[in-house]
Amino acid sequence: MSSYPLRLPDHVLEEARRAAAEDNVSLNQLLSSLIADGIGHRRAILTLRQRAQTGDPTAALTVLDKVPPATPDRGDELV
Repeated sequence: MSSYPLRLPDHVLEEARRAAAEDNVSLNQLLSSLIADGIGHRRAILTLRQRAQTGDPTAALTVLDKVPPATPDRGDELV
């Protein structure tokens, strides 16, 4: 395992300390977990962007054309 000196604004560090205490974990464990989650989300987004570039917009619209018309749920209407 490696270490890295991380500089955080005071308010961010205080919020992280609070969150770690609420979760009953160490600050190090909380930050490691949040960083790992962030990296996972970033990888997922990059993968989706790559897949979107290989997609066929015409084929996607053809699929959407097969969806029967329906009234949107309340609050989902286009404005």
